[in-house]
Amino acid sequence: MIEKTTDLDTCRAIRRAVFIVEQNVPEAEEWDGRDGEAIHLLARDDSGRALGTARILVQGATGKIGRVAVLQSARGTGVGAALIRAALEELRAMPGVTRAKLGAQTHAIGFYERLGFAAYGPEYDDAGIPHRDMALEL
Repeated sequence: MIEKTTDLDTCRAIRRAVFIVEQNVPEAEEWDGRDGEAIHLLARDDSGRALGTARILVQGATGKIGRVAVLQSARGTGVGAALIRAALEELRAMPGVTRAKLGAQTHAIGFYERLGFAAYGPEYDDAGIPHRDMALEL
């Protein structure tokens, strides 16, 4: 189950486990001060246990999907794809938003391509991890 949430503590706990602990992203880079302006999504299993999160920031006609994190125990179960689909539904419901974009870790480009995104631009470093920008026209 994916829901919009104001439970930032749970979202941040998932992001801490995935990005800061697993991937060694510096805390100062993860906590960018933009959570207050974002829409947050939270994935839970049938028992209510939190499994993953994503956030959406909107600038003009573009919605940026970011901070997509799924706990290690839930990877490969479809939770990540469900989060992206839910984020796209949120964006499609917003008047004037015509494009979704994200910064994909390069190892995940195929995952996002299967969901309709196309990579563009050069590879770049974000928090010590190689990324490429990707977009999908809504």
